Amino acid sequence: MAITDVPIFSMLRTRMSWNQERQKVLAQNVANADTPNYRGRDLVAPKFADSVAVSARPVDQVVLAATEPGHIGGTSMGGASQYGTTKGGYEVRPTGNSVNLEDEMMKVASNQMEYQAATALYTRSLGLLKVALGKK
Repeated sequence: MAITDVPIFSMLRTRMSWNQERQKVLAQNVANADTPNYRGRDLVAPKFADSVAVSARPVDQVVLAATEPGHIGGTSMGGASQYGTTKGGYEVRPTGNSVNLEDEMMKVASNQMEYQAATALYTRSLGLLKVALGKK
């Protein structure tokens, strides 16, 4: 069996190459931050759910038990915070440019951390295979 056939290695390689391509796209966004009518771009993250059989069992809903008649019933938040804020749309400057440098730099930092995590996992997995084969 070739090392390229091991699913974890192929997924990690896919993730690392996606991070490299995303870095290029984000760098183009930053470079064109002052270009009129430039629209910021981003890549869609790869989905690995199809390649690995994940059996997720449904989680039963947790309810509070009222052991006394004076207890107050709890309310369900549905798993989301009531204080969450979402961006309604993209801010576009009068020149038509939609690149926000702060957002782009946050994406660059996040992309870098994801890439470092993937390379660390790849290195550790190779180390485990070497130990399993008896090579140090």
